[in-house]
Amino acid sequence: MDIFSVLNMIGGLSLFLYGMGVMGNGLSRMAGGRLERILEKLTTKRILAVLLGAGVTAVIQSSSATTVMVVGFVNSGIMKLSQAVGIIIGANIGTTITSWMLSLTGIEGSTIWLKLLKPSSFSPVLAAIGIFLFLADKGDSKKKDVGGILLGFATLMFGMETMSGAVSGLADNQMFTGMMTVFKNPILGMAVGTVLTAIIQSSSASVGILQALCATGAVHYSVALPIIMGQNIGTCVTSIISSIGANKNARRAAMVHLYFNLIGTIIFMVAFYGINAFVDFAFLGKTANAAGIAAIHSLFNIGATLLLFPFSDSLVRLAEITIPDDKNEVVTTDIVTIDERFLGNPAFAMELCRGKVKEMAELSKRSIELALEVLNSYDAKKVKEVIRLESVIDKYEDALGTYLVKISNENISTADSQSMSMILHSISDFERISDHAMEIVNSGKEIHKKELSFTGKAKKEIETLSKAINDICSLTVDSFCEDNTEMALHVEPLEEVIDTLTKKIRGNHIKRLKKGKCTIEMGFILEDILTGLERVSDHCSNIAVEMLTIYDNDYNTHEYFKNLSPEEKASFNKEYEELLQRYPIGALSAKMTV
Repeated sequence: MDIFSVLNMIGGLSLFLYGMGVMGNGLSRMAGGRLERILEKLTTKRILAVLLGAGVTAVIQSSSATTVMVVGFVNSGIMKLSQAVGIIIGANIGTTITSWMLSLTGIEGSTIWLKLLKPSSFSPVLAAIGIFLFLADKGDSKKKDVGGILLGFATLMFGMETMSGAVSGLADNQMFTGMMTVFKNPILGMAVGTVLTAIIQSSSASVGILQALCATGAVHYSVALPIIMGQNIGTCVTSIISSIGANKNARRAAMVHLYFNLIGTIIFMVAFYGINAFVDFAFLGKTANAAGIAAIHSLFNIGATLLLFPFSDSLVRLAEITIPDDKNEVVTTDIVTIDERFLGNPAFAMELCRGKVKEMAELSKRSIELALEVLNSYDAKKVKEVIRLESVIDKYEDALGTYLVKISNENISTADSQSMSMILHSISDFERISDHAMEIVNSGKEIHKKELSFTGKAKKEIETLSKAINDICSLTVDSFCEDNTEMALHVEPLEEVIDTLTKKIRGNHIKRLKKGKCTIEMGFILEDILTGLERVSDHCSNIAVEMLTIYDNDYNTHEYFKNLSPEEKASFNKEYEELLQRYPIGALSAKMTV
């Protein structure tokens, strides 16, 4: 093997690793956060979580990416550790798909069908299609992503073929064959597999390198088997690194991944070599091939899953023992952070943001609920809680805004870009809702401090308006958190009703003022309250319109409902009239059109 063969091998390995990265990134962008949302929601049953973990990993071609994703979910509180176990276990099965794809390079035969199955035959076609889609991109990021995936796959396979061709000359190299013989030692072979995988942080890539070395004919199953076992341990390094600095449950999730592979490997090695001492497995002396490597990789991970799945809770307890609770740890919910280590995976980072903005939305709704309760009946504890919530919500806005700006510098999908725009607009509205909750609380404090009170009729009017405000906030937050545009359509009619209610309350106050039944001082306080509540409903309307127009790049929020079709306007007016009856204040007029 001369210097040119070494250069070819290095070049092939570089293309192989680059192709794997390009393909994985393209698949992640194509998913656009959907896989993350599936993982988040469909993990109630552990067996289903295992299947999801296997499926997601098979799609994105990286168990490391899946486990890092899970660590991030656990760290963010989106997923419980008990839910994460199944996904982590399933990821080990899903990652074996890559080795089966790479095994296609070992296909031999003279028939046209077998030749077509070889990557050297179909990769150029995929590369041609991929580059056409990639260069023909006219703002359609999906075509570009598909093109990137095809180019990545073709590059991956070309790199694999180049590596195999470069090392094929080592078959007659006694130094190389002697070195391979050393790795028959199970402990040494496992150590090599662990270190190699830890360095490149991908078991799929390290298995692919081993498959390429099979072309030399010097790699026997006695060498390959312990290296594969070590590769399963080495792949845990990525999740462990990702958990550094995370909370204890995230670190425990990484430890579950390590313990699963470590325990599974130890049991397999002890059992296999114990039986081999008496039976002497003949296949160990045979030359390994790419398909055989893939088979061992799959059988081990499937077998480990079947063996350890019933003991999933024990894995969790073992992780909890390794990383125990700190009795002196001060737990606070007032600190808002979003893990920046996941900025390299924009789809996942966006999913973290979606989770955080939903938390922010719920807190905004709670703050306005408490403020209205304070207005009705003063409570110092509730006042303190509204002040705390306003401070926390401000921190959410700062953290989300900063994080989203950083994501915008990454290559994100069109869907994630649209979602980012909606979140950036919405967090400002949610923050302003909490500001208005503070204003309402201040009005309540003033009434309490000066021992003032509303008249009986005014109090009933405020209670009716408060009910409408709570309803529009709940409707807005629920539609936002559930991403339900049908629900969002009902926000604007209620916002118009609230505008009508505030106008009527102002008019009634002027009548009471003229009759001497109300004071000017209470009138000022009432005006502050009405203005604050009216603006709360305006912010709810902004959020709803943002949801409804997320896919329209040329819109005006304030003009949206003026451009409804005649049928939509009729439906809008009918709903408006029905809502007026639900929130009665005096002789309200139902004459309202859009």
